[in-house]
Amino acid sequence: MIISTERLTLREWRDEDRAPFAAMSADPAVMQFLRALPTRQDSDRWIDFQIAHQAAHGFGFWVVEDRATGTFLGATGLFRVTFDAPFTPAVEIGWRLARAAWGQGIATEAARASLAFGFDELGLDEIIAYAAPANHASQNVMRKLGMIRDEASDFDHPRVEADSPLRRQVMYRLARGAWTNGAMP
Repeated sequence: MIISTERLTLREWRDEDRAPFAAMSADPAVMQFLRALPTRQDSDRWIDFQIAHQAAHGFGFWVVEDRATGTFLGATGLFRVTFDAPFTPAVEIGWRLARAAWGQGIATEAARASLAFGFDELGLDEIIAYAAPANHASQNVMRKLGMIRDEASDFDHPRVEADSPLRRQVMYRLARGAWTNGAMP
């Protein structure tokens, strides 16, 4: 499966994506607000999880590459939240981009394509996103996507250590009706 935008291709994972994903995941700036993938094995397990999720559900995080050059830029997509929380079951949108791809609207462009797939192809009623409170860049992308902040649903991530600054997460939501009605800025 391939999703194309003006500048990007979102596609399934290949073995040759493992090295650039591991290099990106070793960048402290990229991982500042994400759960660490400190080893190549951890990075490969994350990719394997995405491949398995794609096989089981028909969607997951896809590779984001430059459409003109084929350069690996990162990953974005949708996945089912795999932990228990007051807002589950839910499908989340997320992104992780190499630092060289920052500040160019790539996260927003790739995420819009993922939202279109989720609402238009999968028929989802709602897609959520969450981030650490200090992750202003991701929250800015969420707002650009038309997602609405839901303070009442902020939560402590059960897979993050209790003393970690990443434990608390702020919640954003986008309903299919808002997507369909063109509520995106």
